[in-house]
Amino acid sequence: MKLHFEPDLDYQKQAIESVCDLFRGQEACRTEFTVTMRSPEQQLTLGVAETDLGVGNRLTLLDDQLLKNLQDVQMRNGLAPAGTLASGDFTVEMETGTGKTYVYLRTIFELNKRYGFTKFVIVVPSVAIKEGVYKSLQITEEHFKALYAGVPVDFFLYDSAKLGQVRNFATSSAIQVMVVTVGAINKKDVNNLYKDSEKTGGEKPIDLIRATHPIVIVDEPQSVDGGLTGAGKTALDAMNPLCTLRYSATHADKHHMVFRLDAVDAYERKLVKQIEVAAATVEDAFNKPYVRLVGVTNKRGRITAQLELHVQEAAGPKLREQSVSDGDDLQQVTKRAIYADFRVGEINTAKGSEFVELRYPGGEVALAIGETHGGVDELAVQREMIRRTIREHLEKEKLLRPKGIKVLSLFFIESVDRYRKLDAQGQAVKGDYARIFEEEYRRAAKLPSYQSLFAEVDLTTAAEEVHNGYFSIDKKGGWTETADNNAAGRENAERAYNLIMKEKERLLDFATPLKFIFSHSALKEGWDNPNVFQICALREMGSERERRQTIGRGLRLCVNQAGERVRGFDVNRLTVIATESYEDFAENLQKEIEADTGIRFGIVEPHQFAGIPVAGADGQVTALGVEQSKLLWEHLKAAGHIDGKGKVQDSLKQALKDGTLALPDAFAAQRTQVLELLRKVSGRLEVKNADERRTVALRKGADGKAITLGEEFKALWDRIKHKTTYRVQFDNAKLLQDCTKALRDAPSVPKARLQWRKADIAIGKAGVQTNEQKDSAYTVGLDESGIELPDLLTDLQDRTQLTRRSLVTILTESGRLDDFRRNPQQFIEQTAEQINRCKRLALVDGIKYQKLGDHQVYAQELFEQQELTGYLKSMLQDTAKSIHEHVVYDSTTERDFAQALEFNQDVMLYAKLPNWFKVPTPLGSYNPDWAVLLQKDGMQRLYFVVETKSSLFADDLRDKEWAKIECGRAHFAALATGENPARYVVARSFDDVLQTVN
Repeated sequence: MKLHFEPDLDYQKQAIESVCDLFRGQEACRTEFTVTMRSPEQQLTLGVAETDLGVGNRLTLLDDQLLKNLQDVQMRNGLAPAGTLASGDFTVEMETGTGKTYVYLRTIFELNKRYGFTKFVIVVPSVAIKEGVYKSLQITEEHFKALYAGVPVDFFLYDSAKLGQVRNFATSSAIQVMVVTVGAINKKDVNNLYKDSEKTGGEKPIDLIRATHPIVIVDEPQSVDGGLTGAGKTALDAMNPLCTLRYSATHADKHHMVFRLDAVDAYERKLVKQIEVAAATVEDAFNKPYVRLVGVTNKRGRITAQLELHVQEAAGPKLREQSVSDGDDLQQVTKRAIYADFRVGEINTAKGSEFVELRYPGGEVALAIGETHGGVDELAVQREMIRRTIREHLEKEKLLRPKGIKVLSLFFIESVDRYRKLDAQGQAVKGDYARIFEEEYRRAAKLPSYQSLFAEVDLTTAAEEVHNGYFSIDKKGGWTETADNNAAGRENAERAYNLIMKEKERLLDFATPLKFIFSHSALKEGWDNPNVFQICALREMGSERERRQTIGRGLRLCVNQAGERVRGFDVNRLTVIATESYEDFAENLQKEIEADTGIRFGIVEPHQFAGIPVAGADGQVTALGVEQSKLLWEHLKAAGHIDGKGKVQDSLKQALKDGTLALPDAFAAQRTQVLELLRKVSGRLEVKNADERRTVALRKGADGKAITLGEEFKALWDRIKHKTTYRVQFDNAKLLQDCTKALRDAPSVPKARLQWRKADIAIGKAGVQTNEQKDSAYTVGLDESGIELPDLLTDLQDRTQLTRRSLVTILTESGRLDDFRRNPQQFIEQTAEQINRCKRLALVDGIKYQKLGDHQVYAQELFEQQELTGYLKSMLQDTAKSIHEHVVYDSTTERDFAQALEFNQDVMLYAKLPNWFKVPTPLGSYNPDWAVLLQKDGMQRLYFVVETKSSLFADDLRDKEWAKIECGRAHFAALATGENPARYVVARSFDDVLQTVN
């Protein structure tokens, strides 16, 4: 199997553009330096040194230009603009599973194409991520060659035994990408990076790297830095980077945030899988003394432990959390005789080694946080969890195997020997989990509902072939827990990860029987397989980021056997099998996201609305800005919708629900975007309950047959079922006129400037300190008469795909060529931006659809063949007019629309159009919302295809969204050939549809 990569995902391009635009106005240039090669023989005999030319990155932008670019990017992306340029660190936040690695690899090529940068160092926290990045470089190599005209690139894993690669890194003029773990560079006394080496010509490898001014890309910086003054951050600074780009979903320090795609955005835009939880909570099991350590505290010398116990209450024993101290008798605490002679011993509150000593008849035990003693048989609970995982897996296999999608499941376990261990002879034997898994798998294989999956399977061997464990492997071939904090641990991990990474594509292939993977912490980060659909946590979810890291392994959208990404929540549903209630899981996951990302659910920030686009009188789009955003925030506060800290009040939620939120007149044009932002921050992250998932059947009529088989539905379906093809007709002359006008009206291009600053320098025992003098900074324009002008037409041709003749027309008639001489790079970027915007608009204006013929249709039988599932909370149940028994909706707009259809007497029947009903467009497939059949006055039948939106104004919809709607309009217009055809309507509510009738 070969994985396919999509080059045109809007959010990924936005992240790439956000970084590239930081250097807007930078010329394509490089710096050169001398690299010496001294061999021992030369030193003894000739006394001469051979030299090579080193090639490095060079930044020509001034700090104030860089700050201006940073602020522009932040405003565009709705982020609080930076007041000063505190460092050369820039942060990109992308939720796990949205293609973070692809984004920063493609950013390398884009920075090279635009500005000529060639030296890049990728720093990662662990062997797992290092292997993952290297694998990504290998499998994207052909993809990037096709996108960037085969530009040469060398990538390698830093190896202290192969320092000659570092010399090549410094001297090569091709793109150079070095991948290194922080553990290999952050200890100066033992790392070869900081020692003189013959392999690098007698120089320290770090000096060669420093001379290139590399762009350092940090993957998971919160695990690399070791804090702002940690060894990792010091090692990064030692490379003398041109800048440091930091990519993660969970940043500890947010240096100059330039792009953010947080957990909420990713889930709302369906860029990752829908998460659901199958919760296993024990109830009414009070027959054994049960103790679980929740936490320990030390407040002003008073040391206590928080224990979960079965406490006697009036209605019987209940699970409660109690605070206890050293020496407490648990029989007295719980008022239950079953805890007789159970006492609390020593309580240790030292960070990282917290425990409580529990003394009981016949022994004592030290419980760490999250550990339990007594209660129900732990293995019995875990057997049920393994059984549930297997059943969930097989249910998804029935649904997805026909679509060419292989299903994988992942088990996280607390210790390796629970799954596999070595006997006295050194032979591998199955642990409890492996034995239980095989027993439960064989049992499930015999159930009637799964017979279709096992028709040609040999059950005597199948149960052993479908599961395996991935653990660190020591030098003797035994299994061990994973650790990356020392050289031996990294070597052990390397052996495990090589196996995992090499099998990434094989695992996705139906020909590989392996489907169930058991792991300790080996798959904690760095290994992400897109087809993980079940994650079972057989260990306690205790740590701060445990839930987020756990689900992160299964968030990626799945791929089929052709290696193509498959979208939609109907296919992409990640089921987490856990031992806490679904409400607790959701609550704790939300706390983790708040702690990790700084998202504050239910808080409106003063800058929240700054990035909303505003169209000026000249047609130019700018951001609303921080000052206007603050005015809007103050209005909400004065109205009592938020408090002084921005916390959302119930009145705001109610006003949003009723549609009665009043805004100042000045913000009337931005109302829709403001409401959308407020709905997002006042809501919560939605995690589904697996037990509320239902299969939705087709509704049957009085005759017992499905509604879809009736004449009414057939008449509706016949009007919309045909497939089309499209062609785009450009009016070339009009396009050139539009481009010329857009370029003529674009903002002026500033000249290059020189910035002066003056500072006092004080040298003391604390080191060298600088203090900038007041009123000493000023800038002067530079006359760059000697500048070498780039090939304007070739560069614009690459960026716009227009012919040279067309570009000459646009440039000469715009009267803006003097700007090119003033600042070539900025002029090229601005011109390309204006032309591409006009092209997008012309694409939709000139589209023409044509019916493919009577046999190219969406068959009515697909309604019976394609299963529809949904959750009770997002379902309008027991409908009387829908073709399905229930309607699965995605938004409150859709829910309200469906309810209106149910209540209106003119509606005969309607269908929420399934996601397999697609209209092709140049911007990707488009899936309309509804098909509706009305009967007016009991006589005239009217047929509609309806797209529901919260706003009907084109300015309120994203460019791409609006363009797809226009394409949908053209598609259904092409089908409107016979008598009484279906009409295409965009509506906020059913009233808008009725107005088109009246």
